[in-house]
Amino acid sequence: MPDAVSSAATSDIVALDAIALSQAIHARKLSCVEVMAAFLDQIERLNPRVNAIVAQRERGDLLKEAAVLDAELAAGHSRGWMHGFPQAIKDLSAAKGFATTQGSPLFKDIIAQTDAIFVERMKAAGSIIIGKTNTPEFGLGSQTFNPVFGATRNAYDQSKTSGGSSGGAAVALALRMLPVADGSDHAGSLRNPAAFNNVLGLRPSYGRVLSGTDEVFIPQLGVAGPMARKTRDLAALLAVQSGYDPRVPMSLREDPAAFLGPLERDVTGLKIGWLGDLGGHLPMEEGVLSLCRQGLAAFEGMGAIVEDVALGFDPEAIWQAWLTLRAWQAGSGLAPVYADPARRDLLKPEARWEVEQGLKVSAFEVMQASGLRSRWYQHLHGLFGRYDILVLPSAQVFPFAVETPWPREVAGRAMDTYHRWMQVVIPVTMSGCPALSVPVGFNAAGLPMGMQLWGPNQSELLLLQVAQAYEDATGWVDRRRPGLLDG
Repeated sequence: MPDAVSSAATSDIVALDAIALSQAIHARKLSCVEVMAAFLDQIERLNPRVNAIVAQRERGDLLKEAAVLDAELAAGHSRGWMHGFPQAIKDLSAAKGFATTQGSPLFKDIIAQTDAIFVERMKAAGSIIIGKTNTPEFGLGSQTFNPVFGATRNAYDQSKTSGGSSGGAAVALALRMLPVADGSDHAGSLRNPAAFNNVLGLRPSYGRVLSGTDEVFIPQLGVAGPMARKTRDLAALLAVQSGYDPRVPMSLREDPAAFLGPLERDVTGLKIGWLGDLGGHLPMEEGVLSLCRQGLAAFEGMGAIVEDVALGFDPEAIWQAWLTLRAWQAGSGLAPVYADPARRDLLKPEARWEVEQGLKVSAFEVMQASGLRSRWYQHLHGLFGRYDILVLPSAQVFPFAVETPWPREVAGRAMDTYHRWMQVVIPVTMSGCPALSVPVGFNAAGLPMGMQLWGPNQSELLLLQVAQAYEDATGWVDRRRPGLLDG
């Protein structure tokens, strides 16, 4: 194609870390057109193998938009750090001009007329929206497949799942089809796919990254957030996505520029509490805990203090309270569809189950569950008085067969719900505190895993600094590239 850069140039451009790519664009070493063409070539080459990016815009239109941004730079105007960046938005969030299908045929033809707040900010910073990234139907489950676009396959093994629900985003990142990516997380949806694809996913504190304005007073269990291959890129994207907005009264007022400073930190003496499998409460596939232990050994090698710590709070009580709140929030959103017999059959079984569970929940039960969540937070506050961060695995299993909707058992223990196999992420979700999934390596089958660095409320900067030290010591993203990149 006449507008495509050479294969060698494509490889060089898409291999750049996002900050380095931004610097090259602003130094006029790379044009926005060259960058767009390189990423579109990468998508054309690899996306058919994994199905991570969906609803993609026409190439010619995207190159024209990139040319406009080149003209702006030539005139001395930069929109921001992401000037000229190709971006695809997770298909649970609104991007103007695209259908927010949520992976459901019910919404595949309804075009968004506005952007989610964090999408507004990414566009204002110069990104060009090229399409959407794939997600499970309604974001339910940590396995990305749906009847609209199909399944997204793992970046490292195409016979396995990408995880979810930000599965498309994680795979697009790992295969250098996007420089950075957005996602969202209720039950591990930024953390699980990051672990399954050897990249980084940050679940921010509630109110840090803003999405919609449909509900602004009841604290939600789900939050939007950034994904990246490198910690500094993650911090830069978080700075773009963050910030107060008067449309969302509970949004945080901290200056997002705080995330743009140096991330170097001496972790000598840093106290890390290792929670493992919560004292045997959580079944774990063989190899998960040992890989996390190796990751913790890297911290010990830098002078951090790692101690095994008991949770000191009933994890099953946390889980049961979460089930109530999950059914109330997730079920409420789907209830109008469920109430229509003509549309109910278009909901996958897990979606119908969420509504049916929600219909059983009383207002008193919601308050009781919220009360337990509050007690859990106060208990956790005490733990963070003893430890700077806590650490858990990011998942209880390695990536499984892409045809498997969800694991029916883990380590011989039956799973009683479609999301029980991801219970390890729920204590974090219920705390409202931030957690950052970092890679810890691969099992004998070559499948990735990660661990959650979990900090006190609004401690994103601390987590980024700790993750940067860990990245400098381990460098997993560069050490083990997906084979598709070299094929």
